[in-house]
Amino acid sequence: MATLLSWKAIRSFLKLKKADGSASISQLFRWSRQKQQLKNKVSLLNSIFDFLRFNKKNWKAVVLCLFAATIFWFFNALNKNYSANINFPVSFDYDRENYVPVKSLPAAIRMNVSGLGWDLFRKSSGLKVPPLVIPLERPAEIRKIVGSTLPALFSTQLEGLQINFVITDTVCIDIDEKVRKKFSLTVDSVWRYLHPDFGVINDITLVPDTVWIEGPRKIVNTLPDVINLALPQNNIDSDFIGEIEIIFPNDDLLKRDTPVVEVAFDVEKLMEINDRVQLKVINVPPNLRAAIDVQEVNCTFRIPVSLVKTLSIDSLTAIVDLKAFKTGSNKVVPQVNGLPKNAHLIKVDTVQVNF
Repeated sequence: MATLLSWKAIRSFLKLKKADGSASISQLFRWSRQKQQLKNKVSLLNSIFDFLRFNKKNWKAVVLCLFAATIFWFFNALNKNYSANINFPVSFDYDRENYVPVKSLPAAIRMNVSGLGWDLFRKSSGLKVPPLVIPLERPAEIRKIVGSTLPALFSTQLEGLQINFVITDTVCIDIDEKVRKKFSLTVDSVWRYLHPDFGVINDITLVPDTVWIEGPRKIVNTLPDVINLALPQNNIDSDFIGEIEIIFPNDDLLKRDTPVVEVAFDVEKLMEINDRVQLKVINVPPNLRAAIDVQEVNCTFRIPVSLVKTLSIDSLTAIVDLKAFKTGSNKVVPQVNGLPKNAHLIKVDTVQVNF
């Protein structure tokens, strides 16, 4: 009986062992298959990374592929219709011989247009784009052009594009008739440019002493008949000769013929003189007698040193002219006559006149 039980036990153990072995083999097979699938996936990823990795072998191919794809996408996109806001260059057609702009004319107009991507790209890039022409029959009479009136002018000038609307609301222009006028030249108040101890001893020479100015009528007519020139230096203490450019406001709109003037003059050291000169009253009203307490007034002036020896104080006269004065008490500054041409009056005493 014991032997029979032992034999059954052995058979049961062997069946259990066989079942366990079969289970282990099946599980091992599944693990092996999963491992192989994982290896295949890793290998595929490695292949992709190797292809995308920039190295000496494949970086050129990658760049060429990306470039080709970009070009293909770009060309394909440009074959479609789009709308865009674009700045178009403009020019104004008018009689340039007889008219001239007072202010810079607008260089571009912004519009919304529709068309193929190729046409829009070419227009927006500005490559060989001819300007749109705005004709002006009477340029001096036009100050504003409303933007909504422009599509009719531009419709035949924009090949391949359709104007949807003009973004620029108003085009402002300022064109005037061109005129040519002759002006005299001078150096006014030359003493401002001299050293305080020096003065001019001869006439200032200008070559030429006139200039022709050409430009817009409204600007040329505002210029004075005599144009004052400014010297390029200060504290001049020696004879001067130099070229001076004729400059005035709105210089960029005006043409000068000639633009440069030669200026020359001689200077000399000055001497200050203080002396008394005879007083004289003129133009006294009839039947009235002017009452003046003094017969001489104190006078201070400066003259070139070379003229001091030839100066005669007796040749100087302080004049009081009563022609424009009313009766009563008046304080008057006399006018000193007889001073040398290049003398500079500094001070003269006032006198009290009663009549």
